[in-house]
Amino acid sequence: MTDKKKSILLCDCEHSMPVDADAIAAALGLDQTPTINTQLCRAQLENFQAAVAGGDPFIAACTQEAPFLSEVLGDAADATEVTFTNIRERAGWSVEAGDATPKIAALLAEAVIDKPPVPTVTMSSEGVCLIYGRDEAAIEAARQLSGRLEVTVLLTGAEEIAPPRVMDLPIFRGTIAGARGHLGAFEIVVNGYAPIQVSSKAALGFEATRDGASSRCDLILDLTGDAPLFSAGERRDGYFQPDPNDPVAVQRALFALADMVGEFEKPRYVQFDGDLCAHSRSRQTGCTRCLDVCPVSAITPNGDTVAIDPFVCGGCGACNSVCPTGAASYAMPPQEVLLDRLRTVMTTYFKAGGNAPVLLVHDDRHGEDMVSMMARHGRGLPARVIPFTVNEVTQIGFDFLSSAIAYGAQQVVLKVPPERRAELDGLAGQIGLLEAVSSGLGFGSGRAAVLTDADPEAVERQLFDLPKQEPVTPGTYIPLGGKRTVTRLALHHLRSVAPTPVDEIALPQASPFGAVDVDAEGCTLCLACVGACPTGAMQDNPELPQLRFQEDACIQCGLCRNTCPENVITLQPRLNFAEDARRALVLKEEEPYECVRCGKPFGTRSTVERIVKQLEGKHAMFADSDAADRIRMCEDCRVVDQFTGKDNPMAGGERPRVRTTDDYLREREEIEAARQRFEAERKDSEDS
Repeated sequence: MTDKKKSILLCDCEHSMPVDADAIAAALGLDQTPTINTQLCRAQLENFQAAVAGGDPFIAACTQEAPFLSEVLGDAADATEVTFTNIRERAGWSVEAGDATPKIAALLAEAVIDKPPVPTVTMSSEGVCLIYGRDEAAIEAARQLSGRLEVTVLLTGAEEIAPPRVMDLPIFRGTIAGARGHLGAFEIVVNGYAPIQVSSKAALGFEATRDGASSRCDLILDLTGDAPLFSAGERRDGYFQPDPNDPVAVQRALFALADMVGEFEKPRYVQFDGDLCAHSRSRQTGCTRCLDVCPVSAITPNGDTVAIDPFVCGGCGACNSVCPTGAASYAMPPQEVLLDRLRTVMTTYFKAGGNAPVLLVHDDRHGEDMVSMMARHGRGLPARVIPFTVNEVTQIGFDFLSSAIAYGAQQVVLKVPPERRAELDGLAGQIGLLEAVSSGLGFGSGRAAVLTDADPEAVERQLFDLPKQEPVTPGTYIPLGGKRTVTRLALHHLRSVAPTPVDEIALPQASPFGAVDVDAEGCTLCLACVGACPTGAMQDNPELPQLRFQEDACIQCGLCRNTCPENVITLQPRLNFAEDARRALVLKEEEPYECVRCGKPFGTRSTVERIVKQLEGKHAMFADSDAADRIRMCEDCRVVDQFTGKDNPMAGGERPRVRTTDDYLREREEIEAARQRFEAERKDSEDS
């Protein structure tokens, strides 16, 4: 949140909405009550100019005229920080506008919070464009773009097409069998590829075909009307697939393509911390939640973790929604900013006298348009429905949902664009988790709902018909820490104010909370599960043969179960509020086995005795009892015994005696004496 004190310029837009400046000032803790303008953008423009001249940051409660007012800023824009926020369509233009003061105060308090810059990646396009179509429409589209882009036409299908009088475009036939990449780096594989016959007369003819032809391009315009080349193709930068039967949509795509030459900045929607990833260990797969929900396949396995391609990522945020550890975290904005906004909105709403709030989470495109349509042509938003803008609704996870309820929201309504219905699997799982927790604590069901209607009247009707839920005593705690910590703060607050504060709640499968059930009789204390556990939930004891488990740290990734060689571990999804969940409890322990040589404990008695039983007298290396005793020794004594025993494999013959110079001289003297004796005996023999 910003450290700067921001003043507020209020405007009732020509008396079209009631604004209670005194109540707003009290709720926001302002030093003085702000003046209410009636036409800030026209007749009272000098008030805006005076605020700009003051140089201090301020909030202008108007977004419709933000472009014009930004022009008024001029050179002062670099020196004066101005935030524009909408209280008119979101609160003031409503049949319940008289009761909307708490919501207006909450929206103004939210506007005070600074939003950090989003990291970006750079993509480059040289304007190489592929037009993929069936008929003359593809050729006509290529002609429109040929003056701005380097265009190639690839035709599929059997339609007869009249050859152009002048071949001013490269035209080929083929079917794209595979495609990958992104803006500036597309790669395609074409089957049935064939260049045009230059002698084509009445209809285009093509030469002999071949499969497996490959090519690269920067942009793709798909006018086939078939299934998209990419899953969730509308999220793939540089890929356009308008309805070929909709001329307006085709022209809109052509206009966009014409300007796509050069370098482009794209948000890095997701920040990834591999140290927190629980995907796999030692080639055993654990958590696959992000891989399962990514609609554009931007996430791929990468050893023990995953890799997120920021150039392919479409920013849906589904990975952030389902990630149990926070390894994949949405950066637009970061979690701490989103939760700071949430806490500020809810606490200000209650401080201003609001009650029974409903949080309407929507995106800043479809959702904002929907709210505006309801305000301009219908009843507007109910006074208790607080709009909360995010980049993508599918980025919302259980941490946010539970925090919203903990801060006092009676219900969270998520307005999802109709075209995003296919991307709701991850969000649906998070809502199911909230339902289980809410029902288990006695708050009832229906605390979260998804709306996908495209009709503003239908959405408006559903919002006004929302039943009031049992109120939740709002928390005021500060949401500090990572995803797991923030979620725990919300859950423990909810339990502290719950109608039925139970110690344990059963959760659906694949939930990120739970225990493990270990068959102690079958466990050998090999501790493979301890080595595989990415969160430290499975623990050993350096002093004793023990397997311990801390439930509070378990994310139910399944790595311990998948790694266990005895298959004695099962997962038990649940939410445990008991104090034992925060402590490491012993699941299996055994008496240590003491070395028969030095007495040092070095393993478990059952393991050592089982190995002795399997090997003694049955294996060549342990055929006699002395060799088998080495199994009963610690790692140090085993080596000592091996080298001092009679069957030491490193033993050699008796060490030769050391020879000195005296030995060599003595031997020479002995040899010389023997020679002299021999000569003497030979001479005596000759004389006789």
